[in-house]
Amino acid sequence: MNLPIFIAGPTAAGKSAIALALAEQIGGEIISVDSMQVYRGLDLGTAKPCAEERKKIPHHLVDICDLTESFDAAQFIRLAQKAVEEIQARGKIPVFCGGTGLYFKAFLSGLGEAPAANSELRAELEAASFESLLKELRERDPAAYGKIDKQNPRRVIRAVEVIRLTGKKFSEQRAEWKSEAGGQKPKNFFALSRLAGDLHARVSARVDEMFQRGLVNETRELLGRGLEQNRTAMQAIGYRQAVEHLRGERDLAKTVEQVKIRTRQFARRQLTWFRRQLDLEWIELPPGEPPEQCARNLCARISRQ
Repeated sequence: MNLPIFIAGPTAAGKSAIALALAEQIGGEIISVDSMQVYRGLDLGTAKPCAEERKKIPHHLVDICDLTESFDAAQFIRLAQKAVEEIQARGKIPVFCGGTGLYFKAFLSGLGEAPAANSELRAELEAASFESLLKELRERDPAAYGKIDKQNPRRVIRAVEVIRLTGKKFSEQRAEWKSEAGGQKPKNFFALSRLAGDLHARVSARVDEMFQRGLVNETRELLGRGLEQNRTAMQAIGYRQAVEHLRGERDLAKTVEQVKIRTRQFARRQLTWFRRQLDLEWIELPPGEPPEQCARNLCARISRQ
């Protein structure tokens, strides 16, 4: 059987280009592990693969939702499993690639028994002040409060929602996740990293390119399609700041710098999360090495496993 290959890591590390080169070299198809690339229209801000790349190598779980729809880890598991079966049936190799750690963990370990979202409670929590939600989480589940991304309202809301629905601590329920691999380290699971200076430079270059290619205009168009009503999509770095710019809250130069700062912070959080939550093999990429060479090096590691 053609076992899946998993490529994780922080934003701007070069995962997508390497996964594309790898898929070309081994006869693979790519499964996107990105909670934002599922949405149609969120193109520039999510560094979504272009039409030429998607024509060259099939990409799955990209552009599968409208902004009026919701998407979560449970849906990811179902669709990713289906994609794996279809790819393997064609004699190809599934190549998972992305930076949404929760989706990787959910696919490999399951989601435990966390309850489905409750629309009435969710609306109540979304209307509450973020400070009050953080206070409630700190009081009812200090362990979850200490680990959760406090810059991500969506995750804080979900944690409080689960606590209220079950009466149990969110951290305890997350700890109940069991590995389908029986606690064994999954095969072919790699995390790509770079030296801090190299990663920061790549973040800056990516953000500059996003704005040069028209991120503000893309955001303006998306506002007419319901971007602000989709709380998940509005968490995407770049779009929130572009919306604030369009509202007149800051000029373009300050907006670009703000996106760079937020992206660097996000990359650090991703690195921390992957190191704490998943057992994978880390690969530090040298500056300037072409994606094709990185992919060949990755092939060599896979062949030795």
